[in-house]
Amino acid sequence: MATGTGEDQSAQKLGHYQILVTGFDPFGGEPVNPAFEAVKLLPDEIAGATVVKLEIPTVFTRSATVVEEAMVREQPDYVLCIGQAGGRSALTVEKVAINLAEARIPDNDGEQPFDTPLREDGDTAYFATLPVKAMVKNINDHGIPAFMSYTAGTYVCNSIMYNVLYLIDRKFPGVKGGFIHVPYATAQGVGKPNGTPTMEIATMARGIEAAIEAAVSTGTDATDIMGATH
Repeated sequence: MATGTGEDQSAQKLGHYQILVTGFDPFGGEPVNPAFEAVKLLPDEIAGATVVKLEIPTVFTRSATVVEEAMVREQPDYVLCIGQAGGRSALTVEKVAINLAEARIPDNDGEQPFDTPLREDGDTAYFATLPVKAMVKNINDHGIPAFMSYTAGTYVCNSIMYNVLYLIDRKFPGVKGGFIHVPYATAQGVGKPNGTPTMEIATMARGIEAAIEAAVSTGTDATDIMGATH
């Protein structure tokens, strides 16, 4: 998978890759988390890559453990984590994760870290190693709104992105990793303020599929300018 010689390399040239795609369980009092609901709709193979789907807990500590165990078990070539960002209107492919946990609300285990490093021995930040611009471009090319984001927040979404990239840096060389935020699902808009952006889960799934297609088939990332002024 991620490393190998001879027959393994020949298999990779034929596109026999594996991507681990994770999605969180519901949190913050919401009845559903569109992240894993969208992941469940993904096909089992995308652009020649086998898709392994995994629901993970919205918990700072346990989410990292669950994903690390899955990386050991599955030996994926790619890891893509999906999370909900209520209030965003598009799929946002994250560029960077920071070594900081600060929770406005407790996670599903009651953990509520404040101004705490995620890894004492980790870098200040890690950049996604997936081709984020190519992913954004391919999502948009499929008629689904997407942007590149430069902040994954300081909650469990940033935590799992950071931990995955830390693990890749320290234990899983050759693996590529990244993170995508999705909006509220349409049904979650019921009872929320007028104007709250939502998206159909099926549309999210198509966008994630397009992102994966780009991730596993792009060697050099796109050169489109996607910077932000704020």
